[in-house]
Amino acid sequence: MSKIRSQEIDCLFEAILALESVEECYRFFEDACTIKELNEIAQRFQVACQLDAGKNYQEVNKETGASTATICRVNKCLNYGSDGYRTVLDRLKKRGKLS
Repeated sequence: MSKIRSQEIDCLFEAILALESVEECYRFFEDACTIKELNEIAQRFQVACQLDAGKNYQEVNKETGASTATICRVNKCLNYGSDGYRTVLDRLKKRGKLS
């Protein structure tokens, strides 16, 4: 069971699951988040992709600009987290969206 579970977060996630295209995602997230928040989430996901591809911290830092603290946190989530990154990475690989 998630530590952050609540009725409000369930509702938010249902709203996200209702989105049907990348364009709809842009419109929703531009309304819901600041540009900085979106860029930070996108950066963390890129870090996860690169770590999953076997890149080391120095390579990830150089390519994404992420701090070592961010890289370390994402790596911890990949290895010991709730498998959220793993689920998405595996599904995107199956769809040919990641190598």
